Amino acid sequence: MITPDLVSEDDIAKLIISDNLPNDEPSFKAYIEAKVYDKEGRIIQHHRQPMRSLTQYFLALMSIPLVGTYQNASTNQATGILTNVLGLPSQQYTNPVSSTNSANISWDFSIQVGSGSQPFSPTLTSLAAPIANGTSSGNLSYSAPTVSYGSASISVTITVTNPSASTVSITEIGLLGTIYIQYWNTNNVYTPAPYSFLLSYDTFSTPVSIPPAGFATFQITISFTG
Repeated sequence: MITPDLVSEDDIAKLIISDNLPNDEPSFKAYIEAKVYDKEGRIIQHHRQPMRSLTQYFLALMSIPLVGTYQNASTNQATGILTNVLGLPSQQYTNPVSSTNSANISWDFSIQVGSGSQPFSPTLTSLAAPIANGTSSGNLSYSAPTVSYGSASISVTITVTNPSASTVSITEIGLLGTIYIQYWNTNNVYTPAPYSFLLSYDTFSTPVSIPPAGFATFQITISFTG
């Protein structure tokens, strides 16, 4: 049972390992927050740090709401950033019989944590040592992600449980994204084609340690102002 409301703000402040968020107010802000609980549901670690390492795939994804998905009114093909960076097809509609002569794009988010470390590159495609979703030693049990949207913000949260008899140490975290192109295939069936990407990669300034039978919540928040 999660009981964060039973902990005072002063108590939480004492548990914070790192909070190096800038004092000014930039137009783009992103941070990572982790809260660790023991098996009784008592908070034992609270970590918050800036998220600094967005990949080229995040920037390409953001081009969709900014410039759209096709080149112009007379060219019904995907933009160069979608085909060159994300590897999406220039055209996806395949069924000339259907009256819906189009393809739709949607996407969702998740979070993955790992036990490794690697230098950041905007072309990274995975964590150095992702921790698998499972019940074996060293694995974590991942919940389904919760994604909330504000007028100018995105917040992604997951809970992971340590089912093993030993502590699991987490040193890296990534925001994952899956793009779905939904189209009518040659059998006249509306079909989703998924494409998955690593949207951000960061290492923790101090490891986040989940004890046996304990659990942790991880949240990545991205906000825009101005």
